[in-house]
Amino acid sequence: MAAAAGARWNHVWVGTETGILKGVNLQRKQAANFTAAGQPRREEAVSALCWGAGGETQILVGCADRTVRFFSTEEGRFQGQKHCPGGEGTFRGLAQVDSTLITCVDSGIVRVWRENDKEASSDPLLELSVGPGVCRMRQDPAHPHMVATGGKENALKVWDLQGSEEPVFRAKNVRNDWLDLRVPIWDQDIQFLPESQKLVTCTGYHQVRVYDPASPQRRPVLEVTYGEYPLMAMTLTPGGNSVIVGNTHGQLAEIDLRQGCLLGCLKGLAGSVRGLQCHPSKPLLASCGLDRVLRIHRIQNPRGLEHKVYLKSQLNCLLLSGRDNWEDEPQEAKKAPPEDTETDELWASLEAAAKRTLPDSEHTQGALQTRRRKKQRPGSTSA
Repeated sequence: MAAAAGARWNHVWVGTETGILKGVNLQRKQAANFTAAGQPRREEAVSALCWGAGGETQILVGCADRTVRFFSTEEGRFQGQKHCPGGEGTFRGLAQVDSTLITCVDSGIVRVWRENDKEASSDPLLELSVGPGVCRMRQDPAHPHMVATGGKENALKVWDLQGSEEPVFRAKNVRNDWLDLRVPIWDQDIQFLPESQKLVTCTGYHQVRVYDPASPQRRPVLEVTYGEYPLMAMTLTPGGNSVIVGNTHGQLAEIDLRQGCLLGCLKGLAGSVRGLQCHPSKPLLASCGLDRVLRIHRIQNPRGLEHKVYLKSQLNCLLLSGRDNWEDEPQEAKKAPPEDTETDELWASLEAAAKRTLPDSEHTQGALQTRRRKKQRPGSTSA
């Protein structure tokens, strides 16, 4: 009950491989688990998260069983779900606009559903085929009816869900390399740059590219290479002039989109990065990945790690609260005891095991001392 009452004050929401939605309060340094069925299942692994229609009062949770669950941060519980069939694979993108739900799966099927019909298995309002091998679908914050898609051998495309079934922008692959060989395509993440029509992508071949649909050319207007490993996630910094990317080896780097240079790196991760998000106004970055740790970094000098929370499960995605005053929390919520039954049961079992082994160790020590006395020679004295 305490976790549900304090859910609205959580700073970060994380989706896990075991189907658990975790809410993390950084001020109280505690995490709470929320599941729809009561028991975590890998068949319900969380693959996508986004805010609902009511701002930060509702979270849309996309699961591997092709179900979208509706979680209320005000009440701290799930309020319903909607099954979204069609296509193959897990969700690669989730969005909400004008009381409709937008989903995209691996096989490249984008569908628009009525959000109000949570229980009914109704037909979608719109269906688009954006090409197979999709890795990401991203909604334009400035124009919510616009989405961008990209993936493996699936070039960047921008779609108008209120217009035709053809993309309004289709990126063109870069020119052949110095051996005159075709350069493969593998867009892993996409972001819309604020106050412009430009988009930025990161690829599985460690490239960051900027596209400008307003320019005559459909090829990238800027390309930067970072590291040697696939880039898995990307987020815009609060100013919108740079991006932070994370790769499969846990390396984080900030790249300037104006000059195409490396601004700095962040350390501390030990596994593949799966989720990144910057706070819209504060110089804070939230990151999660396969090392099961949620980290909050400060991205302005002095750079460094602000918070680190171990969450026990592999983490797939996250949502960072955009409220400015993180300390605004009632005293009642601050005094709520942390609910971590897994840790309590673990410590209880360890204490019981220690009590069982303690008499045995004392008996063994006494037997060893008796044997030592028997082995001493006659007339000898012990020190």
